[in-house]
Amino acid sequence: MPLAFQSSFAPMRASALLFAAGALVACGSGATTRSSNASAGGSADASAPVTQGGEPMQATDGLPPGADDAMAQLASSPRHAEWVTIPTRPDGTDSIRAWVVYPERSQQAPVILVVHEIFGLSPWIRSVADQLAADGFIAIAPDLMTAANLPGAPENPDPDAARAAIRNLQPADVQRQLGALAQWGMALPAAADRYGIVGFCWGGSTSFAHAVDAPNLGASVVYYGSSPATAALSTVRAPVLGLYGENDARVNATIAPADSALQALGRTFETEIYAGAGHGFLRAQTGQDGANMAATRQAWPRTIAWFRQHLEGRTGE
Repeated sequence: MPLAFQSSFAPMRASALLFAAGALVACGSGATTRSSNASAGGSADASAPVTQGGEPMQATDGLPPGADDAMAQLASSPRHAEWVTIPTRPDGTDSIRAWVVYPERSQQAPVILVVHEIFGLSPWIRSVADQLAADGFIAIAPDLMTAANLPGAPENPDPDAARAAIRNLQPADVQRQLGALAQWGMALPAAADRYGIVGFCWGGSTSFAHAVDAPNLGASVVYYGSSPATAALSTVRAPVLGLYGENDARVNATIAPADSALQALGRTFETEIYAGAGHGFLRAQTGQDGANMAATRQAWPRTIAWFRQHLEGRTGE
């Protein structure tokens, strides 16, 4: 069960240049180009998905897989996915690569930006995007380290190289790129004109900072990411949901100050702290003696309900 820590309030606004520092401790071309791949995994046999250890993939219907099962989910996904290079400056001097997954639905879908951890745009992040598409959203997972040309990118970037490269990202550039991606996504023929953002660890901090930076953001979900400095929160407008593991004192120490500041501003900020779960529980689902999986089973439905409520006006599902 989540620990009792909920409050209603919401966002503010500012540059939030400090958003990346805490997260790091834990964890171009002007033309749009596409590389289609209907089943994101590549060469795996979709008829018999297995874990990286060769065991049958555990059924987690309606949930993203853990890190070990990500490639198997990508290989067996029926959804259309593609690599896209998206310009992020009007003059075409900057662009980033992104993994885009489309839902199977008859109506236009809201867009969700999926922000990676310090490990870069890994197969696991792409599998989270696939699950968001399964839940009815157009999911766009940007490679915010496209310019670093990481070994193994784009399919499986080297995590050590990613951890080193992410320290060189400038928060202002990251937020500019995310804003450009959102506009590109909402202009897709299959997209509605509403978007949300979700991120994990470093990406969670980045998603909270995006609520500070983007007045047209519809909703933000922060997985175990540090909160922005309270002085930056006055520009938050979008409702923010924070999901945390109990055993994550460094990150959790930033919740109460943000809660107090946003409550005073009359914003919407709701939080859950999951008993016994650790940092990165959605990725490391087998950890913490079952607490991480218990947190996953509660946090993901909460995430989808949040986006459906604030981007589609759907409640009670």
